[in-house]
Amino acid sequence: IGFCLNRLSMVNYPKTKRTYCKHPSCVAHKVHKVVQYKTGKASLYAQGKRRYDAKQKGYGGQTKPVFHKKAKTTKKVSLKLQCSFCKQIQQIAIRRCKHFELAERKPKNKDPNW
Repeated sequence: IGFCLNRLSMVNYPKTKRTYCKHPSCVAHKVHKVVQYKTGKASLYAQGKRRYDAKQKGYGGQTKPVFHKKAKTTKKVSLKLQCSFCKQIQQIAIRRCKHFELAERKPKNKDPNW
């Protein structure tokens, strides 16, 4: 269709990136440390989980639909960018890819900030 499949295969991303920081103490392009976002542990006491557990209790089997028709083969990667000066964190999402890697970039033009 309108996209190229080889773009989805492998993404190498730098561990540091110069990008805009909108914190009042910065308000300029600064070096940010890049980390891949990871989902935290789900709480047992969140309202939805408590409601689900209460509904599941007792006889009657599975009460909510279980999703089986998985169509996507890739996930969108979320990144956390932390400013090295003010420590503010911003999140960005990049395109879909099957394999994602944070790697040191070998500069072609001797520029330390990619």
